[in-house]
Amino acid sequence: MKDWEKNVRTVVPYVPGEQPKEKNIMKLNTNENPYPPAPGVAEVLETFDADRLRLYPDPLAADLTDALADFYHVDRNQVFAGVGSDDVLAMIFLTFFNSRKPVLFPDITYSFYDVWAEMLRIPYEQIPLDHDFFIIPEDYKKENGGIIFPNPNAPTGRLMELSQIEEIIQANPGVMVVVDEAYIDFGGVSALPLVDRYDNVIVVQTFSKSRSMAGSRIGYAISNPCVIKYLNDVKYSFNSYTMDSVTIALGVAAVKDKEYFEKTVQKIIQTREWTKEQLRALGFLFADSQSNFIFARHPKVPGPQLFQALKEEKIFVRRFGKPERIADYLRITIGTDEQMQKLVKFLKTYLMEQET
Repeated sequence: MKDWEKNVRTVVPYVPGEQPKEKNIMKLNTNENPYPPAPGVAEVLETFDADRLRLYPDPLAADLTDALADFYHVDRNQVFAGVGSDDVLAMIFLTFFNSRKPVLFPDITYSFYDVWAEMLRIPYEQIPLDHDFFIIPEDYKKENGGIIFPNPNAPTGRLMELSQIEEIIQANPGVMVVVDEAYIDFGGVSALPLVDRYDNVIVVQTFSKSRSMAGSRIGYAISNPCVIKYLNDVKYSFNSYTMDSVTIALGVAAVKDKEYFEKTVQKIIQTREWTKEQLRALGFLFADSQSNFIFARHPKVPGPQLFQALKEEKIFVRRFGKPERIADYLRITIGTDEQMQKLVKFLKTYLMEQET
């Protein structure tokens, strides 16, 4: 090892879902929305004045935070915008998780949490889900330096009731509780009402899933003004111009088209419920997902084998492999009706071949 390498901050990085370059594939592995963004987004791209790019963007992204504040009926100083929810969550880790006590999050959850904790040298403890993949509120009633969990959880798709989230918050008044709602628009009730009741709650959401804008990288947090100020102070100390002018304009256009947003979300929910019925009929086992994916396994076919068979058919899904108890599970993103029909048709044929 070279002398300078002794001072490198080493970390095992987060591994994103595969982004295949080949054509004619069915991409159901990264929970992207199968439908285009709101029509107003395309209009912004067509009419955006390129001369604006010679100027720095608004560091507050005020047009976007104002639009989000109007949409959620909160004050503009309650909204923090970032480059995707990953950026927002990383800022939260950096800002609020500075205790010597461990941050708590589930053992099966978004796999970026432990990466951030390791990179920032934050102590953490992964709390096991129960045998049905539920978060147990009682397990979070112990000494800690902060709590974070997705709702619905990823990759399981399990949804916590608002009363259970509030139970965790009430038991932890001295630390920040972060509810990561990347998938909340596909089922359940948001924890946003709890922001006004408790001063230690942050709700994080994203444009990547329900608003069809994974390629633009927009995430945001909603909390009380004091919390948002702390986040902005750290953000400006790190990089004051995190969101570009084009993205801000695109985000505003997406937020303003509520009708399109709700219509698209409903289409995905309907397709998800149809897909659940089909997978159950084929013998698949899975939690009752309230997200835009299904986390499923088949009792007669090992996960790695099924994953490879789908890939050879140019159907890409996600397999995690760790921990051991999810090694046979595949996370299947909900696509269009046509895509899910094609998936089910292949699975029927493949499973029949395995029985002969």
